[in-house]
Amino acid sequence: MAYDPELADRLREVLQDEPGLREQRMFGGLGFMLGGNMAVAASNDGGILLRIDPATADELVDDVVARRFEMRGRAMDGWLSVDPAAAQTDEALRAWVAHGVAYARSLPPK
Repeated sequence: MAYDPELADRLREVLQDEPGLREQRMFGGLGFMLGGNMAVAASNDGGILLRIDPATADELVDDVVARRFEMRGRAMDGWLSVDPAAAQTDEALRAWVAHGVAYARSLPPK
């Protein structure tokens, strides 16, 4: 399944004022990069792939709407897969995206 173009448009709207914003196809979805670091992506499963500070994972993961992103069966530290239902409202989407933006901005630019 391809990423949801409507979700991608919503992410563009949330991120439009971020300096150094760039889009890049990745992981079968559409990633939004800040300073060369991925902050968030419209995932190919219809939800959000979110880059986070690994230290905050336990407080954000609930295994219902947010779980650790898995690649080849291995949970990846610092990456969350967020269910589409968790970001249906603009307020909820902005809250999730804020985590990704904060972490991307904390990393050195590439």
